[in-house]
Amino acid sequence: QVQLVESGGGLVQAGESLRLSCVASGSIFSIDAWTWYRQAPGKQRELVATITKGGLTDYADSVKGRFTISRDSAKSTVYLQMNSLKPEDTAVYYCNARQYLPSFDYWGQGTQVTVSS
Repeated sequence: QVQLVESGGGLVQAGESLRLSCVASGSIFSIDAWTWYRQAPGKQRELVATITKGGLTDYADSVKGRFTISRDSAKSTVYLQMNSLKPEDTAVYYCNARQYLPSFDYWGQGTQVTVSS
């Protein structure tokens, strides 16, 4: 079992920055990839950024160049640095931990990010 707790969300103005944190506990050695997703009202959940156990990263086109995902293994924490925020970044952001074999996903409770124009 893996438990995930997100923090760092809030209300900011367009152009400002936020850093989200996802603290993991439990059997984190079994996790192969860490991903931030977001879900805006009335929209489907979408992948924002992912980082593998080996450190490979990938981003949604909409956040490339503005967001950076990173992981601090010593602190069992995954971060999402969000710069140059836009109103369309407004959403609930969820941390996901994925185990490949057997396939399983763990989810945090989400943290709200609101960007005003």
